Amino acid sequence: MPTLSLHSQTFQATIFDMDGTLVDSMPHHHKAWMAFLQRNNIDLATETFERDYHKGTLIEVMARLFPEIQEEDALRAIGNQKEALFREMYASDLKPIEGVIPFFDRLKQEQIPIGLSTMGDQNNIDFTLKGIDLETYFTATTGGHQVVQGKPDPEIFLATAQKLGIAPEKCLAFEDTRSGIAAAQAAGMQVIGVATQFSNATLLQELGCLDAIEDYHQLLSKILFPESGQLSI
Repeated sequence: MPTLSLHSQTFQATIFDMDGTLVDSMPHHHKAWMAFLQRNNIDLATETFERDYHKGTLIEVMARLFPEIQEEDALRAIGNQKEALFREMYASDLKPIEGVIPFFDRLKQEQIPIGLSTMGDQNNIDFTLKGIDLETYFTATTGGHQVVQGKPDPEIFLATAQKLGIAPEKCLAFEDTRSGIAAAQAAGMQVIGVATQFSNATLLQELGCLDAIEDYHQLLSKILFPESGQLSI
């Protein structure tokens, strides 16, 4: 089976988060959340929302914001309004983080399976991957609408590893957030931190990532593909 190596550790598959990892979309998500709260007359300070409400699946977030609503379908419908607002606000700025396409091309060339574990729903997955021409690269995808427990629970990473047919400890994860990194680590995976939310130092020293990058060009010079015996260009 084809493998890739980083810092003397060998992996058989890669699993990527999406927002903040493949695209630098988190500021737009934040703007969409603030606009959504305002439209629904929910008065929450940014710090309070991020600390106490913005975690887990979209359904879990909406259940905290609208405790009077019990039906999951109703909560999902309200959540879809926020996600539609995000897509509207982000459409003109959508682009991949530098080096993503060359890195994915190399993974495909070396026959390394590529998985996706994002808390985004299918509409956001389609919007993002089609928008940056990545939809054909993935062997397996898992969205937030397909799991019960959101990050930092490991469910979404374990689900993608199972779809890939690769043991979690043999999957190299790519993440940008504290909860996402914790989820991948709880699944038994090593993580490469993408520095869209935190500094490289924080990703390495505080959050325990195997490596940290600001873009994927930096990674291309570090990963060894033992099957070809060459460093990527």
